[in-house]
Amino acid sequence: MSYLLGVVLFALAILISVSLHEAGHLLTAKAFGMKVTKYFVGFGPTIWSFRRGETEYGLKGIPLGGFCKIVGMTPQDDDVEPGDESRVMWRYPVWKRTIVMAAGSITHFALALVTIWILAVSAGLPNPDFPTTDAQARQEPAVIQLSECVVPENAVRACTSADAASPAAQAQLKNGDRITSINGTPVNSYGDLLTTLRSLKPGDTAQIAYVRDGQPATTSTVLAQTQRPPLDNPTGAAAPVAALGVGLVPSTPTRVTYGPVGAFGATANFTGDLAVGTAQALQRLPQKVPALWTALTGGERDIDTPISVVGASRLGGEAVENNAWLVFFMLFVSLNFFIGVFNLLPLLPVDGGHIAIAWFERARSWVYARIGRTDPGRVDYLKLMPFTYAVILIGGAFTLLTIAADVVNPITLFSR
Repeated sequence: MSYLLGVVLFALAILISVSLHEAGHLLTAKAFGMKVTKYFVGFGPTIWSFRRGETEYGLKGIPLGGFCKIVGMTPQDDDVEPGDESRVMWRYPVWKRTIVMAAGSITHFALALVTIWILAVSAGLPNPDFPTTDAQARQEPAVIQLSECVVPENAVRACTSADAASPAAQAQLKNGDRITSINGTPVNSYGDLLTTLRSLKPGDTAQIAYVRDGQPATTSTVLAQTQRPPLDNPTGAAAPVAALGVGLVPSTPTRVTYGPVGAFGATANFTGDLAVGTAQALQRLPQKVPALWTALTGGERDIDTPISVVGASRLGGEAVENNAWLVFFMLFVSLNFFIGVFNLLPLLPVDGGHIAIAWFERARSWVYARIGRTDPGRVDYLKLMPFTYAVILIGGAFTLLTIAADVVNPITLFSR
């Protein structure tokens, strides 16, 4: 039940954010005097609506987004009523049209920023000093966290009854113990622990010295077997190695909370990292298509492949089911930021395409004026329709592929 609740909550959060996106267009257009005739949440048949002034507001039957109808977005629009010629959007200065078209993405960015700030002063943001690479982790003290078992293959999965029990647990080690030596070899860091274990063989007996609550002690256990790549080549072929059945407890906290003022700087830093990650994700989209197809046809789902609204909602459901609300809100932040950036791409039919054309017209008019030629006027959107349809076709196919992969072989963050 909690999983379904999480799915519904996340889907509702997405619908609200998209509705606010359209509200951004609506409010800025009205503020500049443009005529807005419709604002609807959803698509398809109208369930309920009312009219206030010249605008009809309402709810459609398919809750998959929304739309805002601004009269005369292009010179080719033919729905301009007599007397409204001066209020059509394309006649307004380019900076006003830019604000109106960018308002949707700005709304997504605002939602993300406000959520990040709230998280910074409440649940905390990821600690920038937390070790995120193998090299950083190996410099940490060898403070351990026990695994439930030793998985024999080189994989991350839930334990089964067939898996070997954790040798560390059998040796009565506990979470938070700091290992100081194995078979007399000093262990000063987690990297030393890994190197020492790799020098042993599965089935060897390990004499372990450790510190618990400031008190030194010793124990022994028989090492299990797992598969791992070489320490100096993480992408190399995995081979049998000895395993103690422990992980690292970093010396730094995973999250940091801030005061109301300090949270602004933390929000800016986190947003900068998010912007870089979003740009890198957009660059990787074309090369992820084969991985999505592999996942759809029965292969393993790459956790780095894109997800659709369906996949994001499923992850939101998992987060609520596991009481991981920070994950839920981080998903909300990431999705809003991605949608905001995507809508600013200079491609029709997204908002960034209209902005790009407006500024192209402005630049072309300036150049023609300087060289003494007649202004060619507005861009003919009808001539761009083949390109627009191509973008819609490619985008639609990619969306269907991600939705299908999220239904057949979804990404999961928690064991269910």
